[in-house]
Amino acid sequence: MSMPFGYVSPEQQMRDKADYARKGIARGRSVVVLQYEDGILFVAPNPSRALHKISEIYDKIGFAAVGRYNEFEALRLGGIRYADINGYTYARDDVTARGLANLYAQNLGQIFTESLKPFEVEIVVAEVGDTADEDHIYRLTFDGSVFDEAGLVAMGGHADAVAGRLKERYRDGLPLAEALDAALFALTEPGGERPPAGQLEVAVLDRNRPHRKFLRLNGARLERLLAESATPAPAPETPETGAAETGAPEVPPTAPEGDIDTGSGG
Repeated sequence: MSMPFGYVSPEQQMRDKADYARKGIARGRSVVVLQYEDGILFVAPNPSRALHKISEIYDKIGFAAVGRYNEFEALRLGGIRYADINGYTYARDDVTARGLANLYAQNLGQIFTESLKPFEVEIVVAEVGDTADEDHIYRLTFDGSVFDEAGLVAMGGHADAVAGRLKERYRDGLPLAEALDAALFALTEPGGERPPAGQLEVAVLDRNRPHRKFLRLNGARLERLLAESATPAPAPETPETGAAETGAPEVPPTAPEGDIDTGSGG
């Protein structure tokens, strides 16, 4: 039996949809999300003051996205409705990033499978816990796949290159200014200039804040953080350089009684 004219196999349809979505997402600017010492940091180049790539979903849950604004905005609003209904019906603590990630995975998977055109979006749902070990960062792709990310994630634009640069600077427990420096290093092309405060969208989920953990960083506070992140840390002074600069002889310090390290105790 011959195939009808114009027939395309289901496998080819899925591949074409995936390629279409990837190309649309890659056209946008990258967004990075990473843990820092007090929570989770979101950074995105974004000159628009009206259209946000980074938003609050619920008390301790944030949302970041790349791709088509109208599509990820629809997902964001759906997530807020889900969170509000579940928080009101049950308890606020029952609203989790994992539950939202499952909801988004179902929606994106259904759209990708059943619609002619897939959503051209990639999103992150992040939740800050009482400790760093209780933080969660979930990345969701256009086809509903969910990835539980450890510590950091980059998406959109040249995501692989951005993630590579981010890993060069990232370590556990970074202070906020250093985490912002790492994010901007990752988002800036080699040899390029870092975007000014007015071209950035920056927010945190701060575990030390009461109730609502989400906070946008802008204006004077962001300017101060950018100035801090641009200031190189002073090199630690070694005993040799300290003695050479002052001309003082090197005298080993005398340990007080009871504080001598005998090398025992492992």
